[in-house]
Amino acid sequence: MVQQSEGPSGQAADVVRSLHRATAAHDLDGIVSHFAADYTLEDPVHPDRSFRGADQVRRNWTRLLAAMPALVLEERGLVADGSTVWTEIALRAGPGDGEEQGLRGVMIFTVEDGAITAGRFYLAPIVRDGLDADAAVHAIAARSLR
Repeated sequence: MVQQSEGPSGQAADVVRSLHRATAAHDLDGIVSHFAADYTLEDPVHPDRSFRGADQVRRNWTRLLAAMPALVLEERGLVADGSTVWTEIALRAGPGDGEEQGLRGVMIFTVEDGAITAGRFYLAPIVRDGLDADAAVHAIAARSLR
């Protein structure tokens, strides 16, 4: 199931929304078909996870769909500016799984000639660690002082 926000349309936005529909349908071939063969992903927060190639997209989604067979994608927002599309999403393991599990964050895609050619991901696992804002900042500061 995909829940989409209302927003811009146009070729780049349409490609990303189509990707969201394929993801919600658990259509592995449909997901991969949205990406150029030489697609490049940059993960600025986890640079070692960056990669090049739609073959890695297929491997990633094969694992994710197997691990989360009731996966739900929620499009929380989408903004397009020419060939660049910013989208905020929530990927959840599915309804009725008890504790919320999944990923949330922002993806920035470049779409050229109807295919996604590049992406930057700012996604993170949902974590309920009991830390409020003060405790979280204290923990970050303490690690920085080491």
